[in-house]
Amino acid sequence: MMMLYEHPLSSYAQKVKIALREKGLAFTAETPAGLGAGTAAGPFGAASPRNEVPALIDGDARIFDSTIILEYLEDKHPSPPLLPRDPAARAEARMIEDVCDTLYEAVNWGLGEIRWFKRAQGEQAEKMTATAARQTAELQRWLAEKLGGKPWFNGDSFGWADLSVAPYLNRSFHYGLGTPAGSALALWRDRLRERPSVAATFKEFDAAADGMASAADRLASGQIRREYRDHRLEWMMKSGGVQIVLDGLAKGNIRFTWPLG
Repeated sequence: MMMLYEHPLSSYAQKVKIALREKGLAFTAETPAGLGAGTAAGPFGAASPRNEVPALIDGDARIFDSTIILEYLEDKHPSPPLLPRDPAARAEARMIEDVCDTLYEAVNWGLGEIRWFKRAQGEQAEKMTATAARQTAELQRWLAEKLGGKPWFNGDSFGWADLSVAPYLNRSFHYGLGTPAGSALALWRDRLRERPSVAATFKEFDAAADGMASAADRLASGQIRREYRDHRLEWMMKSGGVQIVLDGLAKGNIRFTWPLG
């Protein structure tokens, strides 16, 4: 049986769990100890040198990065297929995934830094949240255009593009930044949540989100060192969080990706 190292709040891990469940593949899931501080070791550390989830163990295979894991699953377990057959449609699905994994993830992550970890307070928090709301609306308009009148981003059937959008749009709704009821994206999300693979994954997200009330205290105590990698750092720098980055460096509660030296 496959082992998936994950965290229920990770949008990247959620993508993989939805794919595994859609394909009917048995797996066990585990959140590595020390993940939040970037100090996880053992089999997970060996499989994921960046100390990031998800990481998949399948026999002798050790695979990190959500997109590479999805590609591996599609190659090894092609039925049911998640990527469409048409090359242009496949490229479209991958482009949607890339925008969500970089730009959308960064906005959601930044909101988590403010709401859960209290990196910003008062007027600064209000301004940064307003910026994130504008960015979210712009991304959602782009996604609505991609969806068009289709039932699924993948076309006539659920697939790669849909599971790539699912965690990010769902988190926007969790933050109160979802699209209005009856909108194309809201109706798509309603259909999405009827799928057992998605319902189970979102239930795990909700349970983990309910436990984030103490996140700021854990950050202040030194238990957590948040990873400010590429697009996340860019989001902070362009959205009013320069001082947050400087303060985090001074306090030692942010980190960058491997290699650290």
